[in-house]
Amino acid sequence: MERTMKALVFLLHFALFFTFSQAQSGIPQPRPLKSFKLREDAQNNNQRSCSYTVSITTSCSSPRYTRDQISLSFGDAYGNQVYAPRLDDPSSRTFERCSRDTFEIYGPCTYQICYLYLYRSGYDGWKPDTVQVYGYNTKSVSFYYNTFIPGDVWFGFNYCNGGASALSSPSSTAV
Repeated sequence: MERTMKALVFLLHFALFFTFSQAQSGIPQPRPLKSFKLREDAQNNNQRSCSYTVSITTSCSSPRYTRDQISLSFGDAYGNQVYAPRLDDPSSRTFERCSRDTFEIYGPCTYQICYLYLYRSGYDGWKPDTVQVYGYNTKSVSFYYNTFIPGDVWFGFNYCNGGASALSSPSSTAV
């Protein structure tokens, strides 16, 4: 009985320590958004006037390579949304373990970028480390993932004041 009580107290202390240390780290974690919708106008990026450089670093603990389909969407708190479908290209060794891939993406001009989501579809798995976005009218911004992207769900960060409300509109279509 005493042994069981000591083990229980130890587990309780460990759980409290782990919870407290996670809360103290203050590192935001990416989250899935099952209701994330792309704006219809975001899907016609080639007609827009601003360019963005997106740099994605794949973690060294990711699979050696992925054949999964990877898409990206980011934007600002005012409803400006940039969408980049199918960044993946297995023949060009995109998203290999311990690598950095850079993309030039065109879309609507934004103010400060405050959200970014990745979408992965496939069976290989993929673990990005960081995603950095550079644009003409916006300061560069980094999003720290360091976790595997779940399949078939938009997964990422929203630091916008309006939260998820700034991400969709009545004329949106789901992906």
